[in-house]
Amino acid sequence: RLPYTTLFRSRGPVRTRFIVGNWKMNKTASDAGAFVHRLSQELPHHAGIQIGLTPPFTALHAVREALGPASAVLLGAQNLYWEDKGAFTGEVSGAMLKDIGCQFVLVGHSERRQYFGDQDSWTNKKVLAALRHGLQPILCVGETLQDRDSGQTDLVIQRQLRAGLAGIEAHTLPTLTIAYEPVWAIGTGRAASPEQAVPVHRLIRRTIGELSGTDIGNHVRILYGGSVTPHNIADFLASEEIDGALVGGACLDPVSFATLVKVAIGSKPTTV
Repeated sequence: RLPYTTLFRSRGPVRTRFIVGNWKMNKTASDAGAFVHRLSQELPHHAGIQIGLTPPFTALHAVREALGPASAVLLGAQNLYWEDKGAFTGEVSGAMLKDIGCQFVLVGHSERRQYFGDQDSWTNKKVLAALRHGLQPILCVGETLQDRDSGQTDLVIQRQLRAGLAGIEAHTLPTLTIAYEPVWAIGTGRAASPEQAVPVHRLIRRTIGELSGTDIGNHVRILYGGSVTPHNIADFLASEEIDGALVGGACLDPVSFATLVKVAIGSKPTTV
């Protein structure tokens, strides 16, 4: 049930698709049960694809209870602190997340970087803390519109990626997921086009290959995040480079999110 299962064919690894719904600061614990119940009704059998939800901290327990022990939907958190315990008011540790039933955690989301000052060195500490507690990190990287317009996209992505993965043993990297989320496309309704996203996904995979070897780079899943909807998800998944999506606004309605998942199940990747 961990989100890095891969299958093998003659042409190389086939990475299991992963669709993650990030609720951000939406939904109370009371809302969560009704959401999960409706989502369970709407979701088809989803063999061959993994689905994850990241509720707010206050709704994690409610979602875990609503999903039940037999659910294939993975539970994740939106953030964590790198210390295991101590006088860190307002923070949540990896041990706490693991104990409540989380299986993965977002690290370095652009809103954490933009609004709360998360630095590259912090994301690295958080990735290491997640791994230490058996949580699968989704490391988020992405450039601002100013970065893109000034031709700095590659430099920013490589800097965030190399810093976030510092000190991680090569054999551990396939247990991570990377999410490329251009800041200018998050919550704006202005999704990056596949023509813009695919080269960055290739850059990420090539950079991981330079860090740990091409074979390992080929096994790491890379998601796209940024105004993903049921209407554009198939365009992104048409590329073999894009292994799933980190979904924001479109995941807050269970019918919309289920529709997006259905499209993802039915879409077939092609080489771009």
